[in-house]
Amino acid sequence: MYNDTLLRRAGLPVTDLTPVLAEEPCPLLFATVSGAHLYGFPSRDSDVDLRGVHVLPAEDLVGLRTPEETRSRMWDHEGTEMDLVTHDLRKFVRLMLKPNGYVLEQLLSPLVVHTTPLHAELAALAPSVVTRNHAHHYRGFAGTQWRLFERTGELKPLLYTFRALLTGIRLMRTGALVAHLPTLLDEVAAPAYLPALIEAKAEAEHGAAHLADGEAVARDVRALHTVLDEAQTASRLDEAPSGFDALHDLVVHARLGVPATP
Repeated sequence: MYNDTLLRRAGLPVTDLTPVLAEEPCPLLFATVSGAHLYGFPSRDSDVDLRGVHVLPAEDLVGLRTPEETRSRMWDHEGTEMDLVTHDLRKFVRLMLKPNGYVLEQLLSPLVVHTTPLHAELAALAPSVVTRNHAHHYRGFAGTQWRLFERTGELKPLLYTFRALLTGIRLMRTGALVAHLPTLLDEVAAPAYLPALIEAKAEAEHGAAHLADGEAVARDVRALHTVLDEAQTASRLDEAPSGFDALHDLVVHARLGVPATP
């Protein structure tokens, strides 16, 4: 169900979440770890962000009651804040069909705490929704985090800024999604000081970016935005997703509880 070794290497304080996930009112298609643990720079006091997909019964969607398409719960595990957010499969797939890198990162996260055969089927269709327009997602996310860094001076949004830009650049160049910042540093040209910033963040989730030279960092962020723009222009990715029909069939068959037609 989960890779205990991989989860522990990611710095998670708890790996077997089976009892917690069993309390969910609807079947879970998958649950994975997102956030700083996925991105490769958790702190000792980082919370644990779990994201996934649940499958509502058909009657919830065809009756009069408003379906609970998104569910959220939080709890404390020995002093660590944990939260689980799941979308109904239909909503999640609709988000996939938009240039939304966030949901793809959740779907393809290697930090899996619960999985099913449908999870594998859905992940196999992920390449069919990746487009050049995903660069807009990562450009926008980086811009939001940069403004947060400018306002707070905290290290966390600064690392989120670099992570988003490097993920977007690699995605445009290769079509493959990598959200883990230490891995990205080996594959995309990036400032040499980033490993030191990752190490510094390990000490505190909301620590200040004391090691960062403001002018140099701003210059490097601008430069990576330019690289992302160039990577998008040169990308061979499609302009629009191609997987609509296959994803539609998956949602229908998952809802009805029957296998999809090959």
